[in-house]
Amino acid sequence: MIIAGASVQGTAHLADGQGCQDAFKAVDLGDTAVLAVSDGASSRDRSALGAHIAVDTACRLLTEDIPDTEETPEAWTRWIAGRGKRVVEEYLRAVAGVLGTGTGAGTGAGSEDPGALAATIAAAVVRPPWVALISLGDGFGTLLTDDDHCHLVLPPPTTPPPFLSSPGAAQRIRTFVVWEPELSGLVLSTDGCAALTLDHPSVRRLPPEAGPLPADRFFLGLAATLRENHGDAEPLRRRLSGPEAGRTGDDLTVLCALVEGR
Repeated sequence: MIIAGASVQGTAHLADGQGCQDAFKAVDLGDTAVLAVSDGASSRDRSALGAHIAVDTACRLLTEDIPDTEETPEAWTRWIAGRGKRVVEEYLRAVAGVLGTGTGAGTGAGSEDPGALAATIAAAVVRPPWVALISLGDGFGTLLTDDDHCHLVLPPPTTPPPFLSSPGAAQRIRTFVVWEPELSGLVLSTDGCAALTLDHPSVRRLPPEAGPLPADRFFLGLAATLRENHGDAEPLRRRLSGPEAGRTGDDLTVLCALVEGR
């Protein structure tokens, strides 16, 4: 696998003296990659820590007991559903430890609401031809195939996103699997990247209800560059720091895994 990622502080955060509240982490298992990106709630001072807890938790749990490539779709679906619920539980347990609440409920005297570390999560296991994903919040994921096509398999939500610390998060987390024999890569992004990486459907002469579409120029160009330079993320960082990306004002994070030899 070729794995590369970058986070860039948003221009609005820079102007306000606010640090980057995104986080990402990847684990290279040889023929398998585990990816996670998280966006801390900008209104919460400690959300950057929450984002790091989120990606650490997701990567740890998603490296355990990964199904074999020959397993059935049902086996993969059961596995990722169980992982998704555990990510929420383990995140809340870790946050409770940070806050000293013991339960993460934030109900005791002098306790602090776990929402102080509010963060989203978008994470995936890439084991060709399988991709297993979990998501809570506004991150999104794009799948690349051998025929140079991009597929928005994890679209951003159309309603205000919940966080891992939101009530009922374990029931609201999304989990699903994709089987794609021509899989060549997967890219996870935080919502600050939407203007840079997603096209309005009118670009392809589609009606608005078709929803956002992955920008081929970004994803295919990124994949080609990373294959040529063997995963050096500096060109990605420069792209996320450019004027086109800066107009969002938000932090930007992109993390990808490309299947070698494609």
